[in-house]
Amino acid sequence: MKVYILEDEVAILKYILSLVVDIPYLQVVGYADAITKAYPEIMAQQPDLILADIQLKDGTSFELLQRLNLPHTQLIFITAYSQYAIKALNLGALGYIVKPIDEREFTQAIDRCYQKRNSHVFEEAQIQVALDQLQTIHPPKRLALKTFHFTQIVCIADIVYCQSDKGYTTFYLLNGDKLMVSKVLKEYEDLLIPAHFIRCHQSYLVNTAFISKYYKEGYLELTDQTTIPVSERKKELILSYIQSIS
Repeated sequence: MKVYILEDEVAILKYILSLVVDIPYLQVVGYADAITKAYPEIMAQQPDLILADIQLKDGTSFELLQRLNLPHTQLIFITAYSQYAIKALNLGALGYIVKPIDEREFTQAIDRCYQKRNSHVFEEAQIQVALDQLQTIHPPKRLALKTFHFTQIVCIADIVYCQSDKGYTTFYLLNGDKLMVSKVLKEYEDLLIPAHFIRCHQSYLVNTAFISKYYKEGYLELTDQTTIPVSERKKELILSYIQSIS
């Protein structure tokens, strides 16, 4: 089986490669940490299996998979989180592995894919099945944010944007309140992206409902006139989002 790996953390990529090399029926045909690199390589290689981290350097693997047309490719997500959306994908040959990766769990997941492919009952369009399932899962409507003095429950729809700084994340709310929690932004990313948030910068996660303008100089203007920077590697993602609603 030809396998392609999507992973943006070098140490984890090296570990996955070390596990794959011990499985005789697997052949690594490529790996990438970004959509721009992965898309042409996957289309050229037509892998039998994709091992996909969710968050890549210039977007998410969901965005990449929506662009691909690989009806016979199997898919396993590898993520740091075990939220409902990931568990919903664990059907048939589809699966999820929660980081840190357990070697036995990894091998068993790969073996299930291999056995299903060789049994001649491989279901077509499995990537599309995963994406369809993701679309039918509704993200939670509220989020509990633990500050230094209290835990506040907020409506996700009322979060305008999140800003990360030195291991802390500040949530800016529609009513003007600010809540600081002692967690990094990545702790909330997989949860909020399905709720229509977009990572436009290493330090910012923005609710797309409040995006008003995009300036080609590299920043967003929100409905309250707040300006949010867009990093160079996220410009393509922002432009893709704008095109999707135009």
